Amino acid sequence: MNLFGLLHISGTALLAERERAEVSASNLANAETTRTVEGGPYRRQNVVFTARHPLSTGFAATLASFTDLHTEGVQVASVVTDTSPPVRRYDPGHPDADSAGYVNFPDINPVEETVNLMEAARSYQLNVSVIQATKAMIQAAISIAQ
Repeated sequence: MNLFGLLHISGTALLAERERAEVSASNLANAETTRTVEGGPYRRQNVVFTARHPLSTGFAATLASFTDLHTEGVQVASVVTDTSPPVRRYDPGHPDADSAGYVNFPDINPVEETVNLMEAARSYQLNVSVIQATKAMIQAAISIAQ
């Protein structure tokens, strides 16, 4: 793995973790949303990561991919909607209450979403540190070569 490959891998991780943080923030912001455009309460979203694989075009590219362990970073494969049923709470004064006085709320645990957001932020910070260290190594290599 060359140093520029490390920059690329960390760059893809920054993009993926940013999207993970955005989805967690959206989940937190909508934790009490009982009515959406689609109808019903907001549904929690989950980010699914996958490894980025090089696009192989020919024998040489395939052979080169084996030396880099077949991956070129991480990417968001999809953002999936949680299928868990909504949480029913008794609140007869709520505008979305049914005839029995129950309201369907999203099945979102604010503590879990906060931890997910903190994990994404910490992973982002660690990848920034990798980029800074790689940049320092590149600068050192250039100064040695001069």
